[in-house]
Amino acid sequence: MPPPPIRVNIREAKVNLSKLIKKVQNGAEVILVNREEPVARIVAIDRSSLSLEERIKRLEAMGIIEPARHKRKVRFPRPIPGSGGMAQRFLQEDRDNES
Repeated sequence: MPPPPIRVNIREAKVNLSKLIKKVQNGAEVILVNREEPVARIVAIDRSSLSLEERIKRLEAMGIIEPARHKRKVRFPRPIPGSGGMAQRFLQEDRDNES
């Protein structure tokens, strides 16, 4: 059985938000009250139900982000061929020169 919700007035919630979020992450539910009237609830997000794609669609629907205008595939240049260990030597020389 889950613990009873924690009731907190808005001013106290502002001051202790980090602590309240930690409690929510540990399974608690926080009810925000304004003059003893409940106005909001803070609960943990069920991450398994929200894929990245779903979260992006929700943010787009809320107007927080805009959809990508073009779906371009990023092309990276081909790697420069080198002889065995050359890249490692360059990195080591660069690190040696930094000191």
